[in-house]
Amino acid sequence: MPEHSPLLEVKSLHAGYGGLPVLHGVTLKVGRGELVAVVGPNGAGKSTLFKTISGIVTPTAGEIVFDGVSLLAVQPYRRAHLGIAHVPEGRQVFPSLSVRENLEIGASSGKGRRAWNESCEKIYALFPILAERARQLAGTLSGGEQQMLAIGRGLASAPKLLMLDEPSMGLAPAIADEIFERIVAIHRDTHVSVLLVEQRVAEALHFAARGYVLETGKVILEGDNEALTDTARIRRAYLGM
Repeated sequence: MPEHSPLLEVKSLHAGYGGLPVLHGVTLKVGRGELVAVVGPNGAGKSTLFKTISGIVTPTAGEIVFDGVSLLAVQPYRRAHLGIAHVPEGRQVFPSLSVRENLEIGASSGKGRRAWNESCEKIYALFPILAERARQLAGTLSGGEQQMLAIGRGLASAPKLLMLDEPSMGLAPAIADEIFERIVAIHRDTHVSVLLVEQRVAEALHFAARGYVLETGKVILEGDNEALTDTARIRRAYLGM
């Protein structure tokens, strides 16, 4: 594939649950080293989009191409080996395992194992609290610390694409701000591509190069951050302006 080709391309994607359609022809792309936001109201299909990319949900139509490979032919567990890390909504750490063990599980891909020492160093530099609490059970961490651990676990796979689903959900504003700062640092310092679903629309669009607005399973608007934050519909519906 040529170097300028997108890292991720989603084309006319349809998906849902048990015959109930949720996504209706979603098309988007993420460039190499790009931070892209997906915003929209609850029930718009944002989490379903992520689950379809990572293989938890099987699409009924459309195409997903990652780094030149069609994901429709790739088993879900193999997608992590290709370089996709999905940090799900609600954190979903392993509560009965230590912080360190959670990170080690994240490094189970081939590239993750090879890069483990380097990745671990980067994760602890980004989130020093995880280094301090490496032996502590993940279930005893605060919500913000669990979110840091979930992101760290995603980074432990040494991904090309980090998909973050609502990383600020349920967190106090100050902690959410800290998480955002770390996401920006990850993107700036590691050059990993980031696809971000976020309820804090103003922050998501501010930090992203481009964004997509999803409503009822369809992309209704797309553009660079400046264009979207200037769009009256976005300002009225999502930014309260």
